[in-house]
Amino acid sequence: QVQLVESGGGLVQDGGSLRLSCAASGRGVSSAAMGWFRQAPGKDREFVAVIDSFTTDSHYTDSVKGRFTISRDNAKNTVFLQMNSVKPEDTAVYTCAVGRFYSANFYRTRPSGSNYGMDYWGKGTLVTVSS
Repeated sequence: QVQLVESGGGLVQDGGSLRLSCAASGRGVSSAAMGWFRQAPGKDREFVAVIDSFTTDSHYTDSVKGRFTISRDNAKNTVFLQMNSVKPEDTAVYTCAVGRFYSANFYRTRPSGSNYGMDYWGKGTLVTVSS
């Protein structure tokens, strides 16, 4: 099985930046898609970003386009989420996930009711944006 551990969350001011990291362990991570999701207080979990195993394709939800960047280091089995120009509405628990299929485009289209098709999930890290 794959295990995921997120880090980098914390308190940041409106307009500031921070970077989240997710270290994965287990078999097959380097050939799998990796993504970030978030759940705000009182809200359902939502898709944020996903990147394919080759780092050649990535997708973002509209609300973070131009502000967030997903990347990965396959040598370290780690995925990152660079968050710039953060807003109070970005406050949420951010969770990384791994899908065994390589394609970012595939996971972008998976329904939330099936956990977006992802196979493994971390426990999450809290990001709080203050105004």
